[in-house]
Amino acid sequence: MSNNTATLNGAAGADTGSRYHVREHHPEQGTLLGFWIYLMSDCLIFASLFATYAVLGRNYAGGPSGAELFDLKLVAINTAFLLVSSITFGFAMISAQAKNLAKTQLWLAVTGILGACFLALEIYEFYHLIHEGAGPSRSGFLTAFFSLVGTHGLHVLFGTVWLVTLMFQLPKHGITPENMRRLSCLSLFWHFLDVVWIFVFTFVYLMGTMP
Repeated sequence: MSNNTATLNGAAGADTGSRYHVREHHPEQGTLLGFWIYLMSDCLIFASLFATYAVLGRNYAGGPSGAELFDLKLVAINTAFLLVSSITFGFAMISAQAKNLAKTQLWLAVTGILGACFLALEIYEFYHLIHEGAGPSRSGFLTAFFSLVGTHGLHVLFGTVWLVTLMFQLPKHGITPENMRRLSCLSLFWHFLDVVWIFVFTFVYLMGTMP
């Protein structure tokens, strides 16, 4: 009788362990899959904005064109901020995988500063354009420009807030599997924004300054 009971208890324990094992791995797969679906939906949003800009990009309505408005030196500096931030985030991920909390925090802080510099220059650019009378209501071109570039800027702002939130969570809870998963999702998001910006820089700014 006792042997049967022990066998049943062992089977129940194995079954319970199996259930817990499945539950432990399910959130990770579910989170990553859900985040990839979110990124695909974001791709559709940006594709729509790029298509809108392609249609309205030459609709100046008698107003200034991109060649008259864009400061490529300023935009190049801003591009460098974002691209370098992608590299520093890579260093943060390497440090996190090595379980080095101090270096992870350091590289995340550098990434956040670069993201903030990018946002500051973009806000300055928008303020300058509006001050010069080239606001989003001036022409179809400017409406499409502010919509596309502004949406990307909002994504960078969201990513920066997410990064700062993680910087508070990491010292409190450590580099746990959950925090590693959050870092991985943010890494995907940040690199995605870099890729989108490369298209913005090429399609909007470089091509916009061509005669």
